[in-house]
Amino acid sequence: MERISRRALLAGAGAGAILTACGNGVGGSGAQQIDARVEATRSFLFQRYPGTQDLANRAFGVLYMPLITEAGFFVGGAYGRGALQIRGVTVDYYSSTKASYGLQIGAQQYAHALFFMTEAALADFRAGSGWAASADLKYATPDQGGSIGKETTEIDPVIALVFGQQGLIAGATLAGVKYTRIIP
Repeated sequence: MERISRRALLAGAGAGAILTACGNGVGGSGAQQIDARVEATRSFLFQRYPGTQDLANRAFGVLYMPLITEAGFFVGGAYGRGALQIRGVTVDYYSSTKASYGLQIGAQQYAHALFFMTEAALADFRAGSGWAASADLKYATPDQGGSIGKETTEIDPVIALVFGQQGLIAGATLAGVKYTRIIP
């Protein structure tokens, strides 16, 4: 009987610790922290790469992910939180999660923004219970000025812009990221 009680106590303590760690922060300052990071990221993006402001103005919505942390050694993962803005106003919060396996090593942090260039792309994103980035996205870095020009935005429904990379990881990609609506 004593052995079962110890196991039950350890299991309960472990479950409590996991639930505490996974808590979504309802009633906390999570939303304010995400909002502050999104605003700083947005300001950085527009000041450093002025063409992105026009891109955001033409988009039906933009998902800003201000800080994604990624690490891998054959098995890898990444996580971050951000906000979806429509006409500059936050309407939802999202987390992004990535798991990968393959020839990879290293760690990095970066920001990215998803520009929804059609109303249908934005509606599909918002209606889903989770959305995975895939091959139908156009990936660009702001230094590739031509890749975020008019010709791209007229044919690509969603444009992913990766910027602010720090660190080094071999084989890092945005493909396979799952976005899930959260309550911070």
